[in-house]
Amino acid sequence: MKGGRKKTVHRKREYIGFIRTGPFFLLILFAAAAVLYFALPLMLQRSYMPLPQEAAVGESALVTPAVVHLSTPEPVRAIYMTSCAVGSRSFREELLTLVEETELNSVVIDIKDYTGGLSFVPEDETLKSFVSPRCIARDMRAFIERLHEKGVYVIGRITVFQDPLLANLRPDLAVKRKSDGGTWKDFKGLSFTDPGAREVWDHHILIAKESYAIGFDELNFDYIRFPSDGPMQDIAFSWSGNKKKSDVLEEFFSYLSAALKPADPSINSGQVPVLSADLFGMTTTNTDDLNIGQVLEKAAPYFDYLSPMVYPSHYPAKFNGYQNPNHYPYEVVKYSMDSAVKRLLATTTRVALLGVLPISTSTRPVLYPKPVFSSGKLRPWLQDFDYGGTYDVAEVQAQIQATYDAGLTSWMLWSPSNRYTKKALVSELDVLPRSEPNQ
Repeated sequence: MKGGRKKTVHRKREYIGFIRTGPFFLLILFAAAAVLYFALPLMLQRSYMPLPQEAAVGESALVTPAVVHLSTPEPVRAIYMTSCAVGSRSFREELLTLVEETELNSVVIDIKDYTGGLSFVPEDETLKSFVSPRCIARDMRAFIERLHEKGVYVIGRITVFQDPLLANLRPDLAVKRKSDGGTWKDFKGLSFTDPGAREVWDHHILIAKESYAIGFDELNFDYIRFPSDGPMQDIAFSWSGNKKKSDVLEEFFSYLSAALKPADPSINSGQVPVLSADLFGMTTTNTDDLNIGQVLEKAAPYFDYLSPMVYPSHYPAKFNGYQNPNHYPYEVVKYSMDSAVKRLLATTTRVALLGVLPISTSTRPVLYPKPVFSSGKLRPWLQDFDYGGTYDVAEVQAQIQATYDAGLTSWMLWSPSNRYTKKALVSELDVLPRSEPNQ
């Protein structure tokens, strides 16, 4: 009506249940936009993260390497480089020059040394607390790439059960004193982890995978043994218990090999590291475990190469009739490696291998069947340091010749100071090899 109150127009409101349709559809539209804004970049992003490391052993992939690995040369002729040496640009250049000017073609670099510390910064967050505070090469990956460019094969050494750092952080994993349950230490004040502790095994598998991923061609495991030099009357093993030491180590070797060299070739695109093991020199001649758990036949199935440390200075007086083995460097190495070759080539052994039944229980000694392994699996550590005697050109060359005369071609030189006897090595310019194995 004119001049009257305007008629109020009531619009019909649509509802879905108790919700008005207008705001409801606006809410749906807003939510969809939010999803697209935040989720679409993630949907389009490519991921190159490695597979989780917690997967079951035998099923887990290695950290996928984005590097090229060199094949193992034949022969390998290597020198050892400490974590401190590789962390010193000037020192490592000296050693690289030695490699370039001689017959050497490989280097062994500490990944984890006797302190338990790592020589490079790993990607895995759980390992970063284990980086060495003393000696480290922050450019380790770049240095390995440079070595590869020069054709140098790179072996990474991992000290396993001698591990003061892990024993301190996890005393529950350490070798114990029997008297009071404290952490046992050897005469040098160094502690060990219990070789039977599965967590210790997994720790080193993770280190090995990280190392392979940054370019190390081969992973070399040292101190894969029970402790020996210390108050042995006051020692206890919480994890190994009363198991035979050699069986504990064989189980570790099997576990390590399954984790790093899975049977399924599709895992990690078939890329697996070369594995090697350092053993006491007398494992070549003794079939007992030397009270440290090491037996040659129990290690052979699980590693590509075995490296007995046949340093003459480390053999006891009157070994094989030698009053002072230091005076017989050729004879000690030749005798030891001859014995090792014979044992690898044998089809039977006195050593009771895990899961292997004896050929007969009525004959003595009891013999067990074993696979035949090529003598090429043997690559001894030779002595190039003064201990118990002077080691110069003649002594180093005598050991090398003994290696060849045992039918072997590869060797590695050990010097804790990383100072090597250059004149004992054949010049890179020399075309002819030092010597062929004597037949």
